Amino acid sequence: MSTVSRLIVVVLFDGVDLLDVTGPPEVFSLARRESEEAAGYEVVLAAETMDPVTTGAGVRVLPDVTFDALSTRSIDTLIVPGAVEVDHSRRVHPLTDPGVVARVKQLAGRTRRVTSVCVGAHILAAAGLLDGKRATTHWSTAQQLADDYPAVEVDADPIFIRQGDVWTGAGISACLDLSLALIADDLGESVALNIARQLVMYLKRPSGQSQFSVPLERVSMTRRIEDLRHHVLRNISEPLTLADLAAHAHIGDRQLTRIFKAELGMTPHAYVESARVEVARDRLESTDATLERVAASCGFGTVDTLVRAFRRRLDTTPTEYRRRFRTGGA
Repeated sequence: MSTVSRLIVVVLFDGVDLLDVTGPPEVFSLARRESEEAAGYEVVLAAETMDPVTTGAGVRVLPDVTFDALSTRSIDTLIVPGAVEVDHSRRVHPLTDPGVVARVKQLAGRTRRVTSVCVGAHILAAAGLLDGKRATTHWSTAQQLADDYPAVEVDADPIFIRQGDVWTGAGISACLDLSLALIADDLGESVALNIARQLVMYLKRPSGQSQFSVPLERVSMTRRIEDLRHHVLRNISEPLTLADLAAHAHIGDRQLTRIFKAELGMTPHAYVESARVEVARDRLESTDATLERVAASCGFGTVDTLVRAFRRRLDTTPTEYRRRFRTGGA
């Protein structure tokens, strides 16, 4: 069987996140074990010079090649990792070194597809490669990405997003999901799923899966909203209308909406729907319950409502989600 040569370049620079750099090569290495078609994958770590690069974890990594040495080669996939610095207030700031940005822009011009991992999206944005596109990044820097680059449509929720030949991945470990998605695009879903099993990732996560779960969202600033959050989860099968929540909190509908937007960044309706989807995800993963029963027990009422919520929140269907993530069962 003939193989297609695919040069995959991972960009190296000082302070880069270590897993962003090492995760993708591991996944592509497993692809070569799983499929003869993947024999054409050649993964190289590229830097400005051949000197060791010190990652954010303090581990030094040796480049395989310099950027200049790639000037005559066509690149199949460019992977741009991220790097951050933390200020005295423990706030995270993504790094966008102008030299790295310029190199990425240069390399992207002869690359079939460009990808970023985690806060590497800020480098792509600085290079103008995300203008007019929807993109994701680590949730902690998503607002900064949106503020700094208004031409980019930032969506902080998905694990990864594909926009034509540009792919952006979310949190650091999502580099594995992104790499699996690239392999699925090249070689098919079955190869990617086999690799996921080798990595002891139960199954490859779809792009629309959320970066984080509702119970892990940041704690609200007031006990009133925190009590409402727990009230929602305790009564997830109930209607939970705006009027119901306002009555429970002993405040008016408009005041409740203002508080939710200020503290959680969403309306009460959106929060309830996200909580219902979260509970439904757990039941789809761990039980044999029918879609009708899941819909009823999570307050959706009908399967159609459940399906619409999953498509809106996760860009997949309940049936597809269960097929990929089922851990329980008879």
